[in-house]
Amino acid sequence: MRLDVSELPGFSAFASTLQRRLLDVWGRDSFDHLVNNAGHGEFTPFAETTKAQFDGLFDVHVKGVYFLTQALLPYIANGGRIVNFSSGLTRLSAEGFSAYAAAKGTIEVLTRYLAKEFGPRGIAVNTVAPGAIETDFGGGIVRDNAEVNALYAGMTALGRVGVPDDIGPMVASLLSGDNRWVTGQRIEVSGGQAI
Repeated sequence: MRLDVSELPGFSAFASTLQRRLLDVWGRDSFDHLVNNAGHGEFTPFAETTKAQFDGLFDVHVKGVYFLTQALLPYIANGGRIVNFSSGLTRLSAEGFSAYAAAKGTIEVLTRYLAKEFGPRGIAVNTVAPGAIETDFGGGIVRDNAEVNALYAGMTALGRVGVPDDIGPMVASLLSGDNRWVTGQRIEVSGGQAI
């Protein structure tokens, strides 16, 4: 099922379609895991950040997470899990990332509030905050620019930047039924970046 998380008016129809699919395909009325991982970057110095860039970041990274989770909450099973994504840039500062980091910082606060509100239903809510990862995010700059890659590798305790397979196991762990006593946490997965 496709969804543009920047298009909030589509969330209600998406939730209705999901409800039908849950019944038709899996014979159930709920699902167990929601991973809010949609995102994009705008890397512009503070003084040059436009309202459109700022709004685009907050539409996807904040409003999208907030209102999609709200629309899907009736279908999340008691005892389920929600994983939101933040960034290592909420812990350290780098020029050009102020709007992006502000949006991600908002998600970290939201995660704690959701953990508290959803706790009575046994729903655990946590945030994963990756460090520099070799993906196409930001135009692939960490993956494709050797100088940027070396810069971040040099500030990481494990001596390299991350790859997507470094993040997946943490998400899987948080979704596991065995990991039932962790909620409201920000878990950085960065190989020890800037410690």
